[in-house]
Formats: sequence, structure tokens, C-alpha cells
Amino acid sequence: MPKPDAPVIELSNLTIRRDETTILRNINWRVNRGEHWVVLGGNGSGKTTLLSALTGYFAPTKGEIDLLGERYGEAHWPTLRRKIGLVSSSLRQMMADDESALISVITGKYAMIDLWGRPKPADCAEARKVLRRIRCGHLADRPWAVLSQGERQRVLIGRALMAKPEVLLLDEPCAGLDPAARENFLKFIDELGQVKNAPTLILVTHHVEEITPVYSHALLLRDGRVLDSGPKQKMLTSRLMADTFRADVQLRKSAGRHRLELKPSGGRAS
Repeated sequence: MPKPDAPVIELSNLTIRRDETTILRNINWRVNRGEHWVVLGGNGSGKTTLLSALTGYFAPTKGEIDLLGERYGEAHWPTLRRKIGLVSSSLRQMMADDESALISVITGKYAMIDLWGRPKPADCAEARKVLRRIRCGHLADRPWAVLSQGERQRVLIGRALMAKPEVLLLDEPCAGLDPAARENFLKFIDELGQVKNAPTLILVTHHVEEITPVYSHALLLRDGRVLDSGPKQKMLTSRLMADTFRADVQLRKSAGRHRLELKPSGGRAS
């Protein structure tokens, strides 16, 4: 049985190789209960592989993965995976056009795409509660094809919540959203993370402007390595952002949010 005081996630010297390529190298990372994290890095930094390792789709070449007190290779990972909710733009593209929002949410309970057989009445009732929780109760009977991108992303949140996850992985969740839909979605996630007994949020992104106040910590990746990690206020500096993205940038902050600007000239920011 997992220990109740165990960290949500603990990676110890995690290394993942594919053929002759090392994608992740000696990753050490600990996520404690009550923390919400951002995984920040540019393209090719290893963010997607890190998520695949957490969900059990990439086996470690070296090192250990502990999730909710269970160790990869010792626990039954498909069962443990049900405690992890996943929201991603790639998942959004896999849903059937004629599937209703209600059915999409129900599938999250069983960690599957497409529901086999008729939905159980109890599952329908629970899914309607989840849809009301995410303020999408009016969308229950609407097919996927007619939902807006923002509505689809909210329904995927409901789908993840249907399984009552302890961890919610948000993999580039704003990809494809227009600016208004993105801001509405970010506000919703920010509110969700502040609810009592909310799942641990892990946002994977390369956009600092998507980091809302709910996130407490940040993990910075570059070239498959941890550049730095810790409390968000210490990680979000111009110097570290310049190192993370290999660009001469200046980090600006306004109303609790950040944005990156390219510096016109000169040396590295401090």
C-alpha cells in the first residue's frame, strides 16, 4: 500500500534512451502534496518524453519512477495510470465526432477512447455531475463535432476528473485555442487548482504566459536535463528563461502573469 505521506511524484536519476539517442538524462524531481508544478522548456527539451514516462508508456533505461508511493516496475501501472488524468491537444483529436460530451466524460472513468456498450445509469449520473462542476452541464448531449475548441478542452478536463485522479497532467492544453478561449481555460484551471482536495496540477508548456498564480513550482528542462527546479518565483527570472530557451529574452510580470520579450541588443539579463 502506498504511504499517505509519500510524494506525488519522485524521479531518481531517470534516464531514457531510444536507440543511440538519450532523450532524458539523470532527471531528479520531487513533487509534494499541495504543490502545483509547471514543466517548462523549449522544443526538444524532453517534456513529452517525461510525460510518457509518468504515464508508463516509456520505460526507464536507468533510474526510478515513484508515483503516489508506488514504483514503476513493481506496481501494476495500468491500474495506477487511472489515478492520473491527462488533458492534451493530441487527445482532443482522437475523439469521435458523433460522441456526446456526456459519453466523452464517461470514458475517462475507464481510461479508454470510445465506450464499449451502453453507459451505466450510475456513470451517466456521475458524468452529469462532473459536467455541472466544470460549468458544461448544458453540453451533455452535444456531439463532439459541434463543440468549440474551448468547450472540447473543458470536456477533456471533465473526462479526466471522472476518474477522480490524484494528478492532472496538462500537456500543452492551450494549443489551438484562440486568445479568448485560452484565457477562459486558464482561469478555469486556476480556479480548479484552488479547490479543496484538487488534484496535483502538472502543466507542460513552453509559453510562460500560461503560468497562472495557482502554480507554486517550476521544473526547467533543456536538452533532456534539468536546468533548474524549485519555487516558481525563483525559477521565473530573465536569466533562467534565457538559459532555458537559449534566447536573449527579458521576463516581464504584470498582474501575477509573465511574458517573454526579445531583448533588442546587449548581454544576458540578470
